[in-house]
Amino acid sequence: MMDKSIRRIVIVGGGTAGWMTAAPLAQRLARHPTQACDVILVESPEIGTIGVGEATLPTIRFYNNALGLDGADFVKKTQASFKLGIEFKDWGHVGNRFFHAFGDFGPPLAGSAAHMHWLRLAQEFTGMPAMENWSMPSVMARHGKFVPPNEETPGMTDAYSYGFHFDAGLYANYLRDYALRHGAQRIEGMIVDVERHPESGFVTAVKLRDGRRIEGDLFVDCSGFRGLLIEGALQAGYEDWSDYLPCNSAQAVPCAGVPELTPFTRSTAREAGWLWRIPLQHRTGNGHVYSNAFTTDDKARQVLLDALDGEALDEPRQLRFVTGRRRKSWVKNVVAIGLSAGFVEPLESTSINLIETAVGKLLELFPDRDCSPALADEFNRIMGMRYESVRDFIILHYKLTARDDSEFWRYCRNMAIPDSLRHQIELFRETGRVAIIDRGGFAEPSFVAMMMGLGVVPKRYDPLADRVDIRVVHGHFAELRDMIAQAVARMPSHRAYVAAQAAAAQAAAAQAAPRAA
Repeated sequence: MMDKSIRRIVIVGGGTAGWMTAAPLAQRLARHPTQACDVILVESPEIGTIGVGEATLPTIRFYNNALGLDGADFVKKTQASFKLGIEFKDWGHVGNRFFHAFGDFGPPLAGSAAHMHWLRLAQEFTGMPAMENWSMPSVMARHGKFVPPNEETPGMTDAYSYGFHFDAGLYANYLRDYALRHGAQRIEGMIVDVERHPESGFVTAVKLRDGRRIEGDLFVDCSGFRGLLIEGALQAGYEDWSDYLPCNSAQAVPCAGVPELTPFTRSTAREAGWLWRIPLQHRTGNGHVYSNAFTTDDKARQVLLDALDGEALDEPRQLRFVTGRRRKSWVKNVVAIGLSAGFVEPLESTSINLIETAVGKLLELFPDRDCSPALADEFNRIMGMRYESVRDFIILHYKLTARDDSEFWRYCRNMAIPDSLRHQIELFRETGRVAIIDRGGFAEPSFVAMMMGLGVVPKRYDPLADRVDIRVVHGHFAELRDMIAQAVARMPSHRAYVAAQAAAAQAAAAQAAPRAA
């Protein structure tokens, strides 16, 4: 039988997407004892990377763990801090503040979710404290504390997760070094042409400006917004979601860090968009995402600079984008990952998560040289569903606003939304229940936190909750709140925990140095 194994993978483009793709492919394939596969990444120093996505979802830990990365070393090398969720300010209405945490609101009670019992209490008693008081990561964030949850023998106060804030450039370099150690190859050069098979249409090689040809069996397009292979060569098409998500511009600038190292990202709604604040060990990342149909670049720049809580370390960098996705991310023998596959603004830190998902699915559905269309169809189905579920979750942030203080927010209040999202909103508003359309996406507590935070209070709650004695419900919530308060009081500050991680990495490196010599 003819051997049709993939023997050479060419990744076009570096940056976060390129090296996040190269690292696991090299780990799994480059030094296989019987079917070794060349993993080659081609990048040009003339093409800059976007590099604004410095905040992540908790799933990044599964990616790092799969590579066997040392946690303390990763924190030190990428200048990382820990992320318990996102604080939202002025979303819904000016003066509003709520927290989308990486955790729930306590365990279910008699089969009904905790928020159902909270809704019951809120209907029976005035002045019910906000639901965040029963969210472990929300209380930790409020007090600037951090320790990871006990995942081996978790208790009631360990029902949370965490992601990271890190320097995207340092993370890409960290993974580059990992990939090269595991057998990947890096070629520097500018791609000027793409060669395709005259009959199959498969990409056969990319040609560099200096005349070199890089042949491959499978090509991964990590070339950013331009989509050099997936769009430039194969014309996959693009679904434009600008009607749903009108922001099309961003400006990003780092500033000096401040003594308080907050364990969360902050998102502040402004007149024509929103500001991000991402605290790292060595600096703070800041940005302004906005629609240039509702404000000017100069005004957006000033809004960004005025909001900094430290000295600007550079001039703001201008970015343009069209929110949407490729109609197909896998065409023939080309798979698009990262910005070449699509872009949904960084409001919920989903860009890196979408890379993780795409790389994972590529490995699950790894083809032979024929690149069966059935595999591509399944990949496109999964990634299409994931992009659309992320899209809907982001639209929710804008649509559920009571703001009418600017043309931008009035547009968001009145814009049409996908039927899938309309169903989710109406179901929650009427019954308190959440329709999870994509089981691999945001879970029930995230929808509850966002919709309640934006002012959607359900008219009803799960009727089965009424079967629990109200005194039991009171006792449950009182006990949980006390347990959370006591646990948080014992925790170190976020900055102290980060410093301990960096010190641990330093000590480990010093201990390993004599052996390496």
